[in-house]
Amino acid sequence: MPTYSFACTSCGHRFDAVMSIHDSATPVCPECGSEVRKVFGSVGVTFKGSGFYRTDSREKPAKASSSSSGSSGSSD
Repeated sequence: MPTYSFACTSCGHRFDAVMSIHDSATPVCPECGSEVRKVFGSVGVTFKGSGFYRTDSREKPAKASSSSSGSSGSSD
């Protein structure tokens, strides 16, 4: 069963509770008995493999061929 973090809306007490996903009852603060809210933490995400970066799906740009059909700039 997952562990959820809660914080009291009245006194600010923080605590963890082991609850089933199917439990509909929200716990109350063990210090003052008031309503609590869930505290969400940051989740570490690691992207592995190809397809996650901007450069993975781009085609490589075609090199522009510089065909100069003129003279080199000196006129006689």
